[in-house]
Amino acid sequence: MMPNKMKIRRVVFSLFLLFTLCNYAQNKAQNPVIFADVPDMSIIRVNDMYYMSSTTMHMNPGVPIMKSNDLVNWKIVNYAYQTLEDDNDKLNLNNEKNDYGRGSWASSLNYHNGIYYVSTFSGTTGKTYIFSTKNIEKGPWKRTVLNDSYHDHSIFFDDNGKVYMVWGAGKLQIVELQSDLSAVKEETKKVLIENASAPAGNNIMLQSEGSQLFKIKGKYYLFNIVWPKDGMRTVIIHRADSISGPWEGKVGLQDLGVAQGGLIDTPDGKWFSYLFKDAGGVGRIPYLVPVEWKEGWPILGKNNKVPEYLDLPESKGLIPGIVNSDDFTRKKNDPDLPLIWQWNHNPDNALWSVRERNGYLRLKTGRKDSSFVQAKNTLTQRTFGPECSASTLVEVSKMKEGDFAGLSLLQKEYGFIAVKVENGAKKIVMLDAVKGNPREVESIPLIHDKIYLKAACDFKDKADTGRFFYSLDGEKWISIGNAIKLPYTIPHFMGYRFGLFNYATKNIGGYVDFDYFHIEDQISKNN
Repeated sequence: MMPNKMKIRRVVFSLFLLFTLCNYAQNKAQNPVIFADVPDMSIIRVNDMYYMSSTTMHMNPGVPIMKSNDLVNWKIVNYAYQTLEDDNDKLNLNNEKNDYGRGSWASSLNYHNGIYYVSTFSGTTGKTYIFSTKNIEKGPWKRTVLNDSYHDHSIFFDDNGKVYMVWGAGKLQIVELQSDLSAVKEETKKVLIENASAPAGNNIMLQSEGSQLFKIKGKYYLFNIVWPKDGMRTVIIHRADSISGPWEGKVGLQDLGVAQGGLIDTPDGKWFSYLFKDAGGVGRIPYLVPVEWKEGWPILGKNNKVPEYLDLPESKGLIPGIVNSDDFTRKKNDPDLPLIWQWNHNPDNALWSVRERNGYLRLKTGRKDSSFVQAKNTLTQRTFGPECSASTLVEVSKMKEGDFAGLSLLQKEYGFIAVKVENGAKKIVMLDAVKGNPREVESIPLIHDKIYLKAACDFKDKADTGRFFYSLDGEKWISIGNAIKLPYTIPHFMGYRFGLFNYATKNIGGYVDFDYFHIEDQISKNN
């Protein structure tokens, strides 16, 4: 009998241990903390509130500002600008030009003497932009433009009153700024670190960039990302007692390709490093790793590894803070578009409305376009993992010959489901664009003036596949076309986006009305 009792005790203990571990996991944050495209994060803490800026390149409004009280659950609260520049063919998708993968790149977020500063730079315009405000959530923003593009820069306010900017790739440079950040002091420009990639060896594919500079307990710490050949994205950390050096460097983290970011502390004294990972079609997704301090160095990770679970509150999901459904119903003082929406490139505000017909997003055509990716006024939200879907109901009675209107998965190798008007008749079409070459995969005649459309994405274990569906009643969904691969391409440099669109190829003046946009964190079983 004794052996049986011992077996029972072991089973009970094992079940107890399993329950404890499961309960622990359920109540803790899990990496990635945001399973969506939120790259190039810059995070600050002001009292007990965290603010983060990120990169959305060719999307507008640009440089999203998010806030959180726990480092895990984030909400978009503002943008630094509505458009980066207005008179630019690339940014406006004019004359067959575009600015995919460019626009504005990595930002630097700071808080100093009651003022918030967020800066970014653009290879397209060749300029650096500094936006400042006393109210980061409501603005207004003051805009300062420097007539040079300082790559992956970090603006740093030292405690002696001086303001610096560090930038570059491989060879990192530093310059002092005027106290109001209105200009650089050219005579102070110098090389800060001749070869910031050196701690990762000599065989480097992507030189050290993504600078973020901090001062902690009197020491300066500079974070960079480097990518050795035949290796992975790697965190490099340099430290110095004086900002002028000498600087000593080391590899800070080399695990899972999680890299590029900086340091943040909590009000109760915990330290974390915020970083991101290239995760395929969903984009570049944020991770947090715990930090311990040893002999004046921040030690990243648990045993130099990125942990799955974190000693932080669990995520409540990305809905509604980063993505959300929208029924397009607006009250008098509501903004026309919630902050979860961004336009692909600069919009033409004369050709869209949520007020002309309340409860609907109206997209009008005002010019002829050669392709979906050159069309203006595609309204987007992020896709997200591990899986997601979006659906809409669109009214198409006012479309004209040659028009396309529908729901897309936007990247270079995009796909979409749309209503197309051809030879006076409407049809539902599914297109893909393998290697950027659009191809009509399937079409079905449409005799109705309303049609339900759906797109679904599977990012589990980098499956990176998308599918499209239509419905005549919103209940029974019918698959159309083929599954598409969702590869992350450098030309677009962004995770896939859901997009609502309407563009003309032959006649202008048509319009469609989208009744709603519903987003879910799952793919329905009846798909």
